[in-house]
Amino acid sequence: QVHLVESGGGLVQPGGSLRLSCAASGSIFTINVMGWYRQAPGKQRELVAVITNSGSTNYADSVKGRFTISRDNAKNTVYLQMNSLKAEDTAVYYCNAHGMVYSGSALRQGNYWGQGTQVTVSS
Repeated sequence: QVHLVESGGGLVQPGGSLRLSCAASGSIFTINVMGWYRQAPGKQRELVAVITNSGSTNYADSVKGRFTISRDNAKNTVYLQMNSLKAEDTAVYYCNAHGMVYSGSALRQGNYWGQGTQVTVSS
């Protein structure tokens, strides 16, 4: 009922920047929290950054000061500006959205994931 489309991943040199975008569409009533998670090979998926619909943010310690999350509530879109990228930032980055969706004539909570976008930091 909610489809998340990510874009912006790719290959970048250490110290470089990338900007990820994720647009949500579907039977959305409201999205309370949107965020980014990542999963490196052989590791568990971990939180990168999340943002509420009021603009409150939370970041993993490893990305504080380098990454900035923002969102456009009118477009149900979340962004992740990644600066000063390091090799250890290499991972598949997944968009997440949590909120209320229409289910027939009712509303229900839902938690949704995008397909993921690869970010590779390498010289």
